[in-house]
Amino acid sequence: MNKAVITIIADNVSDRGLTAEHGLSFLIQAGCESIVFDIGQSEAVFSNAAILGIDMTEPQMLVLSHGHYDHTGGVAELLRINPEMMVYYHPDAMITRFSLHPGKPVKEISMPPACRKALLHHPSELRHPVTGTCWIASGIGITGEIPRLTPFEDTGGPFFLDSAGNEPDRIRDDQSLWLETPSGLVIVLGCCHSGLVNTVEYIRKTSRIQRVRGIIGGMHLLHASEVRLAATAEKLREWAPEFIIPCHCTGDNAIDFMRSRLGDTVRTGYAGMKITI
Repeated sequence: MNKAVITIIADNVSDRGLTAEHGLSFLIQAGCESIVFDIGQSEAVFSNAAILGIDMTEPQMLVLSHGHYDHTGGVAELLRINPEMMVYYHPDAMITRFSLHPGKPVKEISMPPACRKALLHHPSELRHPVTGTCWIASGIGITGEIPRLTPFEDTGGPFFLDSAGNEPDRIRDDQSLWLETPSGLVIVLGCCHSGLVNTVEYIRKTSRIQRVRGIIGGMHLLHASEVRLAATAEKLREWAPEFIIPCHCTGDNAIDFMRSRLGDTVRTGYAGMKITI
């Protein structure tokens, strides 16, 4: 593709006049394709979209990066106003899951029940459960499950399939999207629970395109060790993208660290930001 525009509709921080929330949503416009990638935590996505001049009845596709509430909270409303959308998601996006942090109450972090119900009742011919790599348009792919091979990437965390914390949730449903441009890959991340390096290397291998032009999205480095941050920054330096736009769950410390190593290539994402590629 020769040109695409990525707009951040929802993120933890926002431009003036928009609502910030702990969540993430992008609109990807490439040629005649219009794709919503994740749909935030609440209906703030729709008020932000209206302010940004985005008609949410127009996109043809919804891609869910995984099944956490802060990426799926607008599913029911989106499918209500745009009932002919195709939806791509991993089957595990529908399961019940929890987060357990020491000293804090157990929190369910599943897709909200109304959103799960709306997705289950969406026409079967428009629902596309994905476990492996899938091409959703010319030059646009989604990863499906991502192999976790990089030793320094701890892809665990306080995530469980039961409220007692006995069964770890590996978040197998984590997936990312990529666009193929004449000057390389542009990679769009949800939370990147599979690890940033694992994700980028898998996309490079799958697409057979080595050049990484840009990376945007949540990188789940909020609690990453300095060893992991340094190793990640070194891989980013090796890939040499034109832009790195961390959002959502990346964490201020990780963003500052990356910026100290990679300079102005790193720009913090926010709701209302628009990137033309």
